[in-house]
Amino acid sequence: MAIKPFYPSGLTDDSPALIDSPLMRRAGRDVLSLALMDARNHTLQLFAQYESALQAVNFRVPGGPGLEPPLWKLGHVGWFQEWWIGRNLQRSLGPRCPPGGVRLPSIESKADQWFGMHPAGPAGLQALPDVATCRAYLLETLESTLELLERTDDQDDALYFYRLCLLREDLQGESFAAMAQALGLPLGKAVQAAFTPAQMPLRAPLWVPATHCLLGSPSEADTGFAFDNEQPVHAVNVPEFEIDAQAVTWAQYVEFVADGGYDRPELWHPEGWRWLQALAAGEGRRGPRYVEEIGASAGAVVQSRFGQPMRMHAQQPAMHVSWWEADAWCRWAGRRLPAEAEWEAAARTAARRGFRWGDVWEWTASTFRPYPGFVPGPDHGYSQPCFGTHRVLRGGSMASRARLKHPAFRRFQLPGRDEAFCGFRSCAL
Repeated sequence: MAIKPFYPSGLTDDSPALIDSPLMRRAGRDVLSLALMDARNHTLQLFAQYESALQAVNFRVPGGPGLEPPLWKLGHVGWFQEWWIGRNLQRSLGPRCPPGGVRLPSIESKADQWFGMHPAGPAGLQALPDVATCRAYLLETLESTLELLERTDDQDDALYFYRLCLLREDLQGESFAAMAQALGLPLGKAVQAAFTPAQMPLRAPLWVPATHCLLGSPSEADTGFAFDNEQPVHAVNVPEFEIDAQAVTWAQYVEFVADGGYDRPELWHPEGWRWLQALAAGEGRRGPRYVEEIGASAGAVVQSRFGQPMRMHAQQPAMHVSWWEADAWCRWAGRRLPAEAEWEAAARTAARRGFRWGDVWEWTASTFRPYPGFVPGPDHGYSQPCFGTHRVLRGGSMASRARLKHPAFRRFQLPGRDEAFCGFRSCAL
């Protein structure tokens, strides 16, 4: 059973919207060049909001999960691209490239010191350059990348690192948006509106028949780029199951809160209950992150959105939910989180029957583990350190570039993390 290329509705190989679609995983040089410029413009547009809000305090941000020095995040985008493309003499080997090969010097002599490692504490922050230097570095690294791309063979191995850097920059861009949410930074009306989840018509759950499913992405020769944790593609037998047609909404989540969901330890995984009690020792937790009001009687939910309290619509997906909370809601509802194989099977087979995804990242029941026969890619620090400890999220959010929204893409986070634009859906027991 072969996996067919995934085409979003209305898109073909030569569609004008190609540069922001999952088809970019097998894009050639010309379209890839446009997409790399598009990603860099998006990164700089998001960073401009940080300049307006934080330049006066030298871009200092508090510590905590998901909070990193903005100048380091900006410079790291260029550093990652230069490390794997401009400085990598073995880039043409693609996924077979050794991770520790000899590198050319950077166009910026201090790039490794500034951007190669995460700056630790105030000392690391003080070592970072100014904004003008960071912007100049991003411009030079992109120009170098585009020049090399113009002379590159139009083959999958040769294009591997260009596609990798494109999608990794998209992930960093969404991380900028999530950090702005955590810091309460306004993003401008147009950007903020784009990062607001749509209301979803509530549809009945879908029945997915038992299937022999090929999980993951085939080799680059078949579909273009694939992350190492999506490979190798392998067959799994998925029994029949019932799954929600869309992510759990605020209206559904409020019922859990109204029924004392945050006060009933029997609904929580033991580690999740400990997580909740640890939060209770501080500000407490009576709803998902950033919720300022969640009315059990009226059903109203007010959630801070980039520093502004907003009333959420009942049919918007519940968002900034941890895995522990998603699991507790499912226990309360007499349901369960889907396994990632179930989620992917539904995304590939049930879209025409109303399976809606891409509004929020969706927690699954699955622990993040390597697929059978896993071989780490050149960027071996991306997946391997998180195997066995993190949980898998699938889909994408309204803040994700459409290029990232692929049925095989596996995002992963610790179960207590909630700064991403994450929600969940459920399955019948």
